[in-house]
Amino acid sequence: AQPLCLCPQAVHETILSNRFLIVRAKKLRCGREESCRFYREHAGRFFYQRLVEFMASGPMWAYILAHENAVPLWRSLMGPTKVFRARNSVPDSIRGTYGLTDTRNTTHGSDSPASASREIAFFFPEFNEQVWYQQEEPRLRCGQVYYNAEERVHCVFTDEETELT
Repeated sequence: AQPLCLCPQAVHETILSNRFLIVRAKKLRCGREESCRFYREHAGRFFYQRLVEFMASGPMWAYILAHENAVPLWRSLMGPTKVFRARNSVPDSIRGTYGLTDTRNTTHGSDSPASASREIAFFFPEFNEQVWYQQEEPRLRCGQVYYNAEERVHCVFTDEETELT
């Protein structure tokens, strides 16, 4: 899940141009309590309060992205967490281009598949990851998918739509 974004359209275009499939997307706003819960593993660290305040400061887009090796690929596209480092070592990365500070660095990315599952459940409690892997993911792998620009997600063709094409 990718919660924080100062320039949502540019990041969305980066997602599409790097051939990620957008499984789910939603615009939302987290309050202070939700933000504290999301970043609870960082509680007590010097940057915790700034992370919470930034996350609670306005609307954001959360995504579930699919791609072969999605976690490392997304982290590579984001660039280093520290904006100064991103600007100097990977200036074309999302954080190198749009990041403001280390806690206002434009995007968040899960650091492992286990974290991704936990973060997906946080932002998309209605999403059943196991059912998705059983029913939708095999069709995505076969290319039975189209991009729905209005919903901002990739959709799997239904059996009826597949038979018509």
